[in-house]
Amino acid sequence: MNGQLPYDGIRVVEFTHMVMGPTCGMVLADLGAEVIKVEPVAGDNTRRLLGSGAGFYPLFNRNKKSIALDLQRPEGREAALKLVATADIVSENFKPGTMKKLGLDYESIARLNPRAIYVSHKGFLPGPYDHRTALDEVVQMMGGLAYMTGRPGDPLRAGTSVNDIMGGMFGAIGAMAALAQREKTGRGQEVQSALFENNVFLVAQHMMQYAVTGKPADPMPARISAWAVYDVFTVKDGEQIFLAVVSDTQWAVFCDAFGFDDLKADERLKTNNDRVRVREWLVPELRRRLADAPVAELTATFEKHALPFAPITRPEDLFEDPHLNATGGLAPLTLPDGRETKVPLLPLMLGNERPGVRLQPPRLGEHTRELLQQVGYSPDDIARLASQGIVAGIV
Repeated sequence: MNGQLPYDGIRVVEFTHMVMGPTCGMVLADLGAEVIKVEPVAGDNTRRLLGSGAGFYPLFNRNKKSIALDLQRPEGREAALKLVATADIVSENFKPGTMKKLGLDYESIARLNPRAIYVSHKGFLPGPYDHRTALDEVVQMMGGLAYMTGRPGDPLRAGTSVNDIMGGMFGAIGAMAALAQREKTGRGQEVQSALFENNVFLVAQHMMQYAVTGKPADPMPARISAWAVYDVFTVKDGEQIFLAVVSDTQWAVFCDAFGFDDLKADERLKTNNDRVRVREWLVPELRRRLADAPVAELTATFEKHALPFAPITRPEDLFEDPHLNATGGLAPLTLPDGRETKVPLLPLMLGNERPGVRLQPPRLGEHTRELLQQVGYSPDDIARLASQGIVAGIV
């Protein structure tokens, strides 16, 4: 980056796990903040997840430092409080009441450090549901997203942790707003972000569709599309490609590109709305005409004529995506086991550069010694805490 990152000099102490809280910290860390991840002495459970959770830790904990403390013991809590006293932002995503039992809730921290901004990530904002245990999939089901994603009668969660990730992003946005307000007031405040409310924000367009039209939104696979040609086509050798024609100008270009003069001249297809009304026969006809076309040929034609298209790509294919690799969208990353890979960066640019990876995902307690020394612990103190199992990692 040219010069300092925006949040260079801001210290974040996070008590987080899984996805939502770590995402908030990752965003702030990528933008320059010093983010200290406080882990239990056995390590964040996310480090050991299998299956769909195997990528959580290395993705959401880059650019952070790790300190391992036993918060169930007074000495561990004391060390955490000494760190919190130096923090600009404190972030947590544990069940309601957990942080209060540890003396690490907002009220306790505000007395210790009135300038601290406290970001709390929960399943629900305060209200009738706030006692419930929430997961991304839970709120997708109760918040209308699974209904909109699946086919009628078959609710289906979205293919990524959308609410966890976006909930963490809104936590970071709230922290940024609170930092700006602190410049005016000199005091911190509590920021709250929640999975359910995030999900409702995601489906707000469908809520407002109902408010405007009086008609319930159909699930996306069954919806009446705003455009006649806006679908996945199976073509030569069973390959698939998404093709779209979303304006009358594009329709003329599409017909000319493929020699469909009869369709271009057909009065039933004159406008986009005309074409939408006859999708029942138009789309099958286009499927028939394009069925023997290779994906590569369709791709070249659509790209040449600036028509919207997309290959049907699997996540693992993106490691070799030419655009991502040419534009610096993927950065080298060292996994906790030492293997090298690449990781997607924040989808933004600052000064024509992408904020990158400055620190690899930390080993458990990798920065314990450094951070304890900063808040006044001597080498003998640290050795004693380590021998008693109150701190862990590389000490």
